[in-house]
Amino acid sequence: MKIKIYYVYILTNKTKSVLYTGVTNDLVRRCFEHKNKLQPGFTEKYNVNELVYFEVFDFAESAISREKQIKGYSRAKKDALIDKFNPTKKDLYTNGVIENPLK
Repeated sequence: MKIKIYYVYILTNKTKSVLYTGVTNDLVRRCFEHKNKLQPGFTEKYNVNELVYFEVFDFAESAISREKQIKGYSRAKKDALIDKFNPTKKDLYTNGVIENPLK
């Protein structure tokens, strides 16, 4: 039986002026899609493709619930969450590799 892992993630643009919160079961693939603008929509329109935050979950329901919670946060609360996890707000996705800034 394959173990599924789910991610809630936050992306930003180059100037850090826009945030996007999403959920996926394959963070590397999803970041690749955002970087290469493979999915039309908000992230493509606003050039949102830098991974600055993520959380890991064992259950899809938990990840979806957390995504909704974060989407309801104010910009200041989202920034605080990102700052605690990734103080420099550097892009955590590079060439197919996700970096965990807490390690």
